[in-house]
Amino acid sequence: MRATATAAGRAGARAGLGARLGAAAGAAPLRLLAVAAAAAVCAAPARAALTENLTTSVAAMALGNAVTADPPGIDSIHFNPAGLARLSGDSESFHAFGASIRSASGFQAPPGFEVGGWTNDPVSGRSGGPVRQGMYVPAYGKPGWRLPGVIIPGVGMAWNKAGSPFTFATQSYMSQAMSLDRTKDVDDPAQFGGRQVQLQRLVYLAPSLGYKFSDTLRFGVSVPIAHSAFVVDTNMRFPNELLGVFGKLQQGWCPEDGGNIIDTFGFGVCGGGKEGMVNPFKKAAHMRLEMTAPFDPTINLGVLWEPRPWFALGAVYQGGSKTSYSGTYVFNTEPMLRNFVHGLNASLLGPIAGAVLGFPSSIPAQQKGNLSATIPFPMHLQVGVKLKPVKYVQLNVDASYAKWGEWKELTFQFDQSIKLLEVARLYGIPNSSKLTIPRGYKSVVNFGFGLQLFPTEKLTLRMGYEPRKSSIPSDKIDLIAPLPDTKLYGLGLNYKLGKNSDISVSGAYMVGKFKVPANSDCNLNCNTFLNVIYNPYAGLDVSGDIRVRYMGVNFSHRF
Repeated sequence: MRATATAAGRAGARAGLGARLGAAAGAAPLRLLAVAAAAAVCAAPARAALTENLTTSVAAMALGNAVTADPPGIDSIHFNPAGLARLSGDSESFHAFGASIRSASGFQAPPGFEVGGWTNDPVSGRSGGPVRQGMYVPAYGKPGWRLPGVIIPGVGMAWNKAGSPFTFATQSYMSQAMSLDRTKDVDDPAQFGGRQVQLQRLVYLAPSLGYKFSDTLRFGVSVPIAHSAFVVDTNMRFPNELLGVFGKLQQGWCPEDGGNIIDTFGFGVCGGGKEGMVNPFKKAAHMRLEMTAPFDPTINLGVLWEPRPWFALGAVYQGGSKTSYSGTYVFNTEPMLRNFVHGLNASLLGPIAGAVLGFPSSIPAQQKGNLSATIPFPMHLQVGVKLKPVKYVQLNVDASYAKWGEWKELTFQFDQSIKLLEVARLYGIPNSSKLTIPRGYKSVVNFGFGLQLFPTEKLTLRMGYEPRKSSIPSDKIDLIAPLPDTKLYGLGLNYKLGKNSDISVSGAYMVGKFKVPANSDCNLNCNTFLNVIYNPYAGLDVSGDIRVRYMGVNFSHRF
């Protein structure tokens, strides 16, 4: 039953539910909290087209990442390693990127808003607070800094012996990145969709080889070795029809102080006292996950065909992997549900009902430990064409395909039985220390366009445009990864400082917006009696955007 059902339908459903309240009534909040927490876990490592290639190459960012048929110097390691075979002599490059990400969000109750009899959601009419960035330092972790932006350095080197068809190279660069920090305002309503989110894939070594087969045909291979990390820290609440109805039942049955002597001989609905009174809009828990994969190699294969000075074709295959993450987790449960469970088990019949349904005897204030997950890093295929009809103008067009459809489901393994998840047995999950959660992402095709102008021998001007389709469908988006379709605009230039050195400077801006009507996205705002996916904004209309501004500079020197 959806939240858009008629008032009469809701009343009938509640009446039927009231007739069955008993052992199941005490179990309702536990079921919702457990499954919602599981869903929040699986939402954490969401990545999409937005996170790819943003801070990888200064030249590519100005050209809409359309460089497969004209790969830029040592950056060819990532975009098309066959381009390494165009280098002559030894060379080095140094680059640095500065990036800032801002994400707005707004929440509004539509006409007729109601969650199990509750009509006043304090989140309604509010907007998300300020967003800043953080960073993850390999071998150290995530410092507590809130930064207006981040600076990402990198270095590359290439070696080619005069007359040899082989070029060897390596480089460090950030191939994927996403960072959101909403911790400044403790009352920020967006914190229920992630207080901190840090997703990154840092390539620290990329042994590569380019081979010049002929003057027109080149091949290349590279093996990027990456350190992958993500941190997700979020507050959680669980507005839900069933939880709301149960809260109203408590209001009618329990005195204001929560005590009821008759209830003590029943199921202990009131036994948690005032703090054990259920409110579907109240903060229920807090979760923090921190995981890394310090050694994750993949392979890039490239080919470049340049039959004419004005025409070239390029293609690159970037292999995927089954990335093995490990790290730590912390679950903190608020007094509302801890006290309720305590009252349930302090009554006469509550423990019997809990034992029959497989519930824990208590929920600790904090439970922490280690976890692991094997998450696919998708394969990526990109092809491109270069056209240079006149001496002063060049056009690049690329098409890319990323196999994010592999993310049909994600599995997380905990080092112990999670008390919040033990009741998930009711939903066919027998092992509360292991979760397999559906995601339903999709593989997408994107296009990029780049234009270069050559007004002088020393100066090159660059412009780019890339409409980026998200791998997350519109009915799966959430605030942990607010990744809608976006548009990227880039500008840049390259200037030759001398015979053997040059400098590139680029800037780019990317923006995307989303609107999620109430009850249309069961990772965000579904409101049904038995929804089992995390929906912290159930029944609300949610809107938002994401804006990324970044600049880069690269200095190259040939020996």
